[in-house]
Amino acid sequence: MLDCFAEEKSEILFENKNMNSNVDVQILPKFIFSRLSILMLLEFFVFGSWFTTMGLVLFTHGLAGVIGLAYTLCAVAAIISPLVLGAIGDRFISSEKVLGFLHVTGGVLQFFLPGFVAAGDNNVTLLLIFLYMLCFQPTVGLVNSLSFHNLGSKADWFPFLRLFATGGWVVAGVVVGMLGYSSTTGIFYVAGISSIFLGVYSFTLPRTEPQAKTLKFNWLDALGAKSFILFRHRSFAVLMGCALLTSISLGFYNTYASPFIGSLGIQNVAALLALGQLSEIIFILSVPFVIKRIGMKWALLVGMSMWGIRFIMFILAANGHTWTAIVGVGLHGICNDFFLIISAMYIDRLAPAEMKVQAQSWLIIAISGFGAAFGSVISGAVYSSSVNTAVAQSWIPLWSVPIGIAVLTSVIWLTGFKEKK
Repeated sequence: MLDCFAEEKSEILFENKNMNSNVDVQILPKFIFSRLSILMLLEFFVFGSWFTTMGLVLFTHGLAGVIGLAYTLCAVAAIISPLVLGAIGDRFISSEKVLGFLHVTGGVLQFFLPGFVAAGDNNVTLLLIFLYMLCFQPTVGLVNSLSFHNLGSKADWFPFLRLFATGGWVVAGVVVGMLGYSSTTGIFYVAGISSIFLGVYSFTLPRTEPQAKTLKFNWLDALGAKSFILFRHRSFAVLMGCALLTSISLGFYNTYASPFIGSLGIQNVAALLALGQLSEIIFILSVPFVIKRIGMKWALLVGMSMWGIRFIMFILAANGHTWTAIVGVGLHGICNDFFLIISAMYIDRLAPAEMKVQAQSWLIIAISGFGAAFGSVISGAVYSSSVNTAVAQSWIPLWSVPIGIAVLTSVIWLTGFKEKK
């Protein structure tokens, strides 16, 4: 049994393991950073090329009835696969090989989707989407852990690396739009080609040895069960709980921000939402300086609490102050960056070397898995019961829920999280 969860000495033990496991990755840091930048850009290009407009494509081809189920299955995949694949990356196979295999396999699956979508086959379409997401969901955690491993003592460069994630998402949208594929099955071909390319590229990355390969084999450990011990560390458990709550608010925003803004009479909603991507770039650059100034605990609190401020802006917009909706969208960068990026950085600092991939996987499970699923279900129920798109003020009950969640999250964080010096 690991003794790394004794509160005072756990941070020291974890940090020593991190430093020891990264001693050999300090050669040519600029070259490594450029390799990781390409990896991060491609990872989110693949995701952005099809995920954002999948609902529109399904609607266009007469499959509107399964749109909600399709996105729910994506969340279920994020619950099932990251932990198991993370355990494989920690114990058996180097992370870059796992990453490469998953992207190549996922790319092949994408090529089967256009035919079944065009044929209106609900069941096979949903099955293929689910199988693809079983392959994709673990890759986000793998990319994070692989990046931290190769950055080594330069882990504070990670926020700058994440700039390329935002860039990949934006480039994917531009490419799909220029090709005229936004509502066509062409998005699956773009995703398939780029995913296979990324898979091949992953195999060329510096080798990341499984940190737990020398430990005694156990089937439960191989399935990721041992990583539950992470929750014995109070700070990790509190972070995961707050991640779950915050991602429910993210589900509200992702699902209903665009129709809300449209109902306010604002033109060119897509361009306004792009402001959120621009703000991500600005706030990402500030992350290292904010952490140095106020520490991770208070920086994470800012990220969590700003979700409440964002939805207060939306309520003010519903009451006739339309310009505050623009402010709410503009806060996207600080809401996302100060929470998602700093959470990943803290987990890398906290987790022992033999559990780094699994620890990052828990963040994906909380956000893209349970959080996304709960957010979709709760926001859908509130929307159906209260919103009349012809009446702006009817949106107020919907946006009040994530405000309450942000208050609860902030209280839990302030009282439960203990940052070691």
